Formats: sequence, structure tokens, C-alpha cells
Amino acid sequence: MLVQTIKFEDIEVGMSISYSQTITDADVKTFAGLSGDHNPVHVDEEYAAASRFKKRIAHGLISGSFFSALFGTKLPGPGCVYVAQSFQFKKPVYLGDTVKAIAEVTGIDKDKRRVFFRTFCKVGHRTVIDGQAELYVPEI
Repeated sequence: MLVQTIKFEDIEVGMSISYSQTITDADVKTFAGLSGDHNPVHVDEEYAAASRFKKRIAHGLISGSFFSALFGTKLPGPGCVYVAQSFQFKKPVYLGDTVKAIAEVTGIDKDKRRVFFRTFCKVGHRTVIDGQAELYVPEI
């Protein structure tokens, strides 16, 4: 992912960024190992087939983690720090789905050097995650 620097003073309400990635079996297994979340709905084909989802689903925070990549490398960019992030998980993400994470600037607090975002993930036309984020942008 390309790292770019946008000056805090140049950030405007309405700016948006996005990132897309297809979720693989390796992604799910790696995330299970990193997080310790070995819920069988994520890692066991047989168990997942008997669930309401009918097949394995990706951990919701895999898709949610794409926002960290966007914020740290694109907007606001290197050096920014999360203050808050909320998620509403609307629909499942299945292995093989391509997730598009989108973050749109909704507000700026210049005195506190904070940027507020609407964050959401889509698979095709379906919104799978909806939320908000707040980032602190240090003076560099």
C-alpha cells in the first residue's frame, strides 16, 4: 500500500479514501492465530455448513482492520493515532468476498487536531460494516 502524506491543514470534510481486498482462507487462519479467535464458524467447514451462514464467514475485524491501513497510510496518514472506532456488523463476509473499506471525512476539530470519519465496508452493493472513527493527527 502506498504511503502518502496529506497535511492536516489540507484535510477537508467530504474527502474519502478506499481500499479493497479479497478475503482468503489464509487471511482467516492467520487472523485466528493472531487474535486467538478460533470460533468454528470461521475455521471449520463442517461446523459452518450447519450454521445459519451455511459456509465459513470471515472474522468481522478482518474487514474492520482495513480502516487502520487507510488511516495510517493515506488519510490522515503516517503518525495519526486512533482515538475511537465503532462498528455495526450488518452482513457476513464470506471467504472469497472482495471487501471495499471506505472512510469519509465528516468533521475536523482543528484545535484538538482530530479528524472524524464515517467508515463502512461493502461487498458489491451490500454494506457489511457501518461505523465511525476519530483520529488524532500530531504535529510533525
